[in-house]
Amino acid sequence: MSSIYDFTPKLLNGQDQPLRAFAGKALLIVNTASACGFTPQYQGLEELQKKIGPRGFTVLGFPCNQFGGQEPGNADTISSFCSVNYGVTFPMFAKVDVNGSTADPLFVYLKSQKSGLLGAAIKWNFTKFLVDRAGKVVDRFGPTTTPGSITKNIEALL
Repeated sequence: MSSIYDFTPKLLNGQDQPLRAFAGKALLIVNTASACGFTPQYQGLEELQKKIGPRGFTVLGFPCNQFGGQEPGNADTISSFCSVNYGVTFPMFAKVDVNGSTADPLFVYLKSQKSGLLGAAIKWNFTKFLVDRAGKVVDRFGPTTTPGSITKNIEALL
């Protein structure tokens, strides 16, 4: 794969969602979890979506259960949790692995484009990859980086 737009992950409802549909938008791709200390970041992600989304930006959430078993639910449980607790309106995708031999190809690609401080592997939930309007991975933020703190990074791409 040579571009973010070459991937077609599945949404929580099981439907394919070609990332090409987001061409021309800045994206923040995040591995999420419902029972993590960073879970309240859903609120900040949704605030970014509402505030900046209309200007050509979208958050893409990818639940992951690889870190402390913090996303044990099925698609319906995850969808309900995100909606009821955080009013999530941005696309949520099917649960994925982000590390190891079963890592989703999208995350293999993202990690190959931007390593973290300690190498390519994702260390925990709520790691964030910022993608520009042309589909290039331009930055990576660790779990402790709050969504609101990267507003300027996102706006610079719009």
